[in-house]
Amino acid sequence: MRVRPRDTAAPAPPKRSLRRRRLIGLAALGAALLVALLGSIAIGTKVIPPGEVFSALFAPTGTENDLVIRSLRIPRTLLGVLVGIALGLAGALAQGFTRNPLADPGLLGINAGAAFFVVCGIYLFGVTSLFGYVWFAFAGALVASVAVFVIGTRATGGATPVSLALAGAAVSFLLQALTSSIVLLDETSLDAYRFWVVGSLAGRDADVAGQVVWFIVVGTVLALASAPALNALSLGDDVATSLGHSVRRTRLVGVVAITLLAGAATAACGPITFLGLIVPHVVRAFTGPDHRWLLPASGLAGAVLLLVADVVGRVVVRPGELQVGIVVALIGGPFFIALVRRKKLGAV
Repeated sequence: MRVRPRDTAAPAPPKRSLRRRRLIGLAALGAALLVALLGSIAIGTKVIPPGEVFSALFAPTGTENDLVIRSLRIPRTLLGVLVGIALGLAGALAQGFTRNPLADPGLLGINAGAAFFVVCGIYLFGVTSLFGYVWFAFAGALVASVAVFVIGTRATGGATPVSLALAGAAVSFLLQALTSSIVLLDETSLDAYRFWVVGSLAGRDADVAGQVVWFIVVGTVLALASAPALNALSLGDDVATSLGHSVRRTRLVGVVAITLLAGAATAACGPITFLGLIVPHVVRAFTGPDHRWLLPASGLAGAVLLLVADVVGRVVVRPGELQVGIVVALIGGPFFIALVRRKKLGAV
């Protein structure tokens, strides 16, 4: 008897159904962001009744609770939104440009470059304030990503996903070794560095947000504008070229956007790992691999996750506080393992 092969290919969802699912997903993320914003303003190590939170927002009278809400929690919340959007977008871009589902901004040396320059600022120039760390961290992220792109471009075949990933790994390992050498030599650098490197929104005021906001805005514009070219690149370099896209220029724009977004976020809060890695995989469940939908959804989801993690960190160890970088890692690690065990990673 002749056996017919089983057809294992899943039927493609109708376009109208897919579009509706994407719109519902974006609307849900918008609603979740609104809830996270309110939670970040209302919940903290100091318990403030909801009525006084409302009064501080809309009819402040100068009480201590008003100052806590308006001077500490609102700037911290706005910075969390900016950093979450930046890391979510940077993660989706890094996975798209390298075609690597396990890529995140750290793969391009951004975290290592920022950490090395911060340690140099502490060791060589005596910088001790968060305000001073911002510019050293951003300069380090910029120098490291440019070095990765230059090294990757000079490899055989040009700036391919593999050459960029290898160059990023090499630059990261070198900078991490140099950073370790300095902090082992100087105890003062070690004390300041280990506080910065865990990643935190605490203690960052509106001035820190003002320092990085325009870098994140420009990076967001470049990221969203590169979505059509990323879709073409996902089909292969030859197909992208035949469709009229310059592969080299597209990758250069991508590296600039990732550097601005991840560099500014790291400069403001220190390295926050896992967020840029897991968020794109989560939102692909309803956006699919189309970067025109994936990028804005990743930005929104990144902001929601960072704000929720920050609120969790404020309440789990009261009256103390757990840094948001630690909470994101604690949430993201098991979630990512479960995601990998449940199904194959989404196509990039």
